[in-house]
Amino acid sequence: MLEELDIRNLGPIREATIAPAAGMTAITGETGAGKSMLLSAIRLVSGGAAESSRVSAGADEAWAQAIFALSDDAVASEHSGDTNDAGSGDADSGFTGAAAAVAKAHDAGVDPEDGELFLSRTVRASGRSRAVLGGKSVPRSVLGAIAGELVTIHGQTDQLKIAASSRQREFLDRVAGDEAELAAYRKAWDALAAMDERLERLRSQESSARQQADYLRESIDRINRTDPQPGEDEELKARRERIENAADIAQGVGSALGALDASQVDVDAADGASAVELINHAVTSLRAIRVGGTFAEQADRLESINADLGDVVFALSQELGDEGSVEDLDQINGRIHELGDLTRRWGPTLADVLAWRDKAAFDLEDLDASPEKVAELESERQTLYDAALAAADVLSAARVAAAADLGARVTEELGSLAMLGASLEVRVTPRDKADDPLGPYGRDDIAFLFTPFEGSPQLPMGKSASGGELSRLMLALELVAADTRGGADQTFIFDEVDAGVGGKAAVELGKRLARLARSAQVIVVTHLAQVASWADAQFVVTKEPPDADDDDLGVVTTIAEVNGETRVHEIARMLSGSESEASLDHAREILSDSRLTLPLAGAGVAGD
Repeated sequence: MLEELDIRNLGPIREATIAPAAGMTAITGETGAGKSMLLSAIRLVSGGAAESSRVSAGADEAWAQAIFALSDDAVASEHSGDTNDAGSGDADSGFTGAAAAVAKAHDAGVDPEDGELFLSRTVRASGRSRAVLGGKSVPRSVLGAIAGELVTIHGQTDQLKIAASSRQREFLDRVAGDEAELAAYRKAWDALAAMDERLERLRSQESSARQQADYLRESIDRINRTDPQPGEDEELKARRERIENAADIAQGVGSALGALDASQVDVDAADGASAVELINHAVTSLRAIRVGGTFAEQADRLESINADLGDVVFALSQELGDEGSVEDLDQINGRIHELGDLTRRWGPTLADVLAWRDKAAFDLEDLDASPEKVAELESERQTLYDAALAAADVLSAARVAAAADLGARVTEELGSLAMLGASLEVRVTPRDKADDPLGPYGRDDIAFLFTPFEGSPQLPMGKSASGGELSRLMLALELVAADTRGGADQTFIFDEVDAGVGGKAAVELGKRLARLARSAQVIVVTHLAQVASWADAQFVVTKEPPDADDDDLGVVTTIAEVNGETRVHEIARMLSGSESEASLDHAREILSDSRLTLPLAGAGVAGD
């Protein structure tokens, strides 16, 4: 609950500290006194827009702080590790109300101190603002998320939280008490979602495997069509070099053969005696010497040399006329290009290309596995889907029953809140099965449809009523929820809830606010004595003229709690605008009559 609200230099409020009651607190005062500044302070610490125009005249900055006291269960929830509650509430933590606020504060790096959370906001006259949670600067969105779990403001300028379909579903589930059905469905849904994720991953892998298999198959086919041989590219490059240098080779070989053995070439081209002829002549000359010994040995050596020259001559003669034609060169270049394309893709050498092809053939066998596993999982998925659908039907049945009861009871409450002819229908519509209706919270579309007066069209909440009507509608909803399932761990602030209400209806309105305050903290801004009299604590906002010594400050608003006779005088003022004996007696009578069977004690205030 909101334990304390501190305000400094916000509009006409220079300084105030308000400690609302644990039950119902009434904020009263003359029109224009500045009651709206209290709501402005709440909105400010709830992450609302910071307006520098709200800074008091002559002040550098405005500041507001809200201190929330948390239940022991809410504080303990952050350390319990039990975040699997399938009920309504925070989508991430599974908690609701104060427990969700504690979880979000923990995510922001702040834990409650002595069971309290401190939310504050500073707005400078220059326009800049600073949000602080438990002494730590945080984005204002963090304050908004945490305050949203602790405070609900129902007023004309506030966004109606329950207008969101997700909030309507949460509210209906809370009233329905379908925690077991929702938990059973969430268990089935989680199993189905896990299977869908597994299938998607497997299908993705299967698709990737098919693509890889296609690539390997095409690559192997490409290599096989080219049919490269080890070292073939180097041989072809050597042949190409011979063809490109054919003229030089022919001239050089011919000249060498002419010098070694003139019989191998055209005699006319020979230039003098050849080496073979000269060696033969030398051998003949040495053999002609009839003296043995060294001359015979040298002749033998020359004959051996001549035999080697014969081998050289034979080898060179084989090279003549083997250079190939231009057509051969074109074919060789084409083949070299084909082989080069292979080595660029799978090389760097033809040996590497062939090794890659052989390995790819083995990999291809592994990738060409059958889709039997996918088919098996798809069958399991259908079983899980059927189970989730059955659980969703059970959950829907619980919601439909609760929706009819909720609509009827809220409509009955509205009649007691000066809204005769107004009604609420809570519609639960199963989504079309053809569109795969299941989601994290079942298969239902839930809509709260409000008719503000008889003959009015039925419209979604938030689009079909004034601020006061919406506030009373929300009061009726919260009353039914509290009567059905117990109070919410929140602070409810009602503004303009008494707009257009008077007489007996005002008494009924006050009584119902007090009834709600049995199970939740309620703060109401009201101008009706019949409403304020039901409060456990009452604060009066008063506008005072500027001090004569410091008239630059302008009008100053003070806030003070009234008790005993001072409260009687305030109720009398609200009743008749005067404090005559008759109005004072009437005020005492109203205060005496405004008592529930189990009243809640109030709290104190400090401020001026």
